[in-house]
Amino acid sequence: MFYREAGDFKATYPEDNQTFPIRFDRLRYYAVLVVAFGVIPFFINDYWANAVFVPFLIYAIAALGLNILTGYCGQLSLGTGGFMAVGAYAVYKLMTAFPDINIVIHVLLAGLVTAAVGVVFGLPSLRIKGFYLAVATLAAQFFLVWLFNKVPWFYNYSASGQISAPERSIFGVMLTGANTSASAKYLVTAAFLFGLAWLARNLTRGTMGRKWMAIRDMDIAAEIIGVNPLTTKLSAFAVSSFFIGVSGALFFSVYLGAAEVGESFGIDKSFLVLFMVIIGGLGSIFGSLVGAAFLVLLPVFLKNLLVGALGWPTDLAAYLELMIVGALIIVFLIAEPHGLAQLWRVTKEKLRLWPFPH
Repeated sequence: MFYREAGDFKATYPEDNQTFPIRFDRLRYYAVLVVAFGVIPFFINDYWANAVFVPFLIYAIAALGLNILTGYCGQLSLGTGGFMAVGAYAVYKLMTAFPDINIVIHVLLAGLVTAAVGVVFGLPSLRIKGFYLAVATLAAQFFLVWLFNKVPWFYNYSASGQISAPERSIFGVMLTGANTSASAKYLVTAAFLFGLAWLARNLTRGTMGRKWMAIRDMDIAAEIIGVNPLTTKLSAFAVSSFFIGVSGALFFSVYLGAAEVGESFGIDKSFLVLFMVIIGGLGSIFGSLVGAAFLVLLPVFLKNLLVGALGWPTDLAAYLELMIVGALIIVFLIAEPHGLAQLWRVTKEKLRLWPFPH
């Protein structure tokens, strides 16, 4: 009985509606925060930052955004890579045009620009849904990549067509550029993930989140009871695109440092984030984090195992990584269609009665 509920009484409505109503869950959450912000920054090195933690944190933000749109509002999107590109190019233009402004403000403004673009491409959702909407967002993906490739203004007329993040700092600590420390990269991405996850949790538990879920479950019935499909669907596209734009801005400025839109934000990026959401669990904040961790950590583990430990050729190991990751995705979807978040929920229910049978 790891989850002791005896004596854990609630005396007010706010206590009864807590995100973590069981005391053990709250202690575990606080312990994770202490480790994330008080321990890891002092021990992290460049390898762990660039290979594991920073990509996980950035992809987790993107998965949160897509889960709000697809998992909570039921609007299927395949344009995540394009919206990440909007965030990346927006923060690049802001950083070069206004070099004296704080980089955090640049990232948030890039998210707002992406939200506006997301609302424009979300207009077809008012008339179409399902696979037809997925095709429309896929067209947005290809259009945005083409736009950033063909219009030189977006990459400041660079001969190579690439964009490079200039060096920026906060309180004397470098956050972008070649001189950025591993702990600074980790802390800025972790802070953004914490803030956006807190925002997503509160949005999905509030009135707006209930409207999203009503549209997802049955849009006609939701409209009959007074939910406005126009504002609800467009707000989901706006919030989702804001999250994805912030992740794209961080992906370019903090993680990559330099990017070319076709290589860094292609269609494979859209499918990668979609797989994270599906594996983690649709309609789950925790599922977005777990799905991102799974698809970031598993390839790193397989590469270290096949190349580092077994000494296999790099090209052969890369093909086997794709095959193993694909096979595991299929197995997970067959074993638990609701994702890893549902497996965790079932495990917690069993732990609440352990050692007695469920």
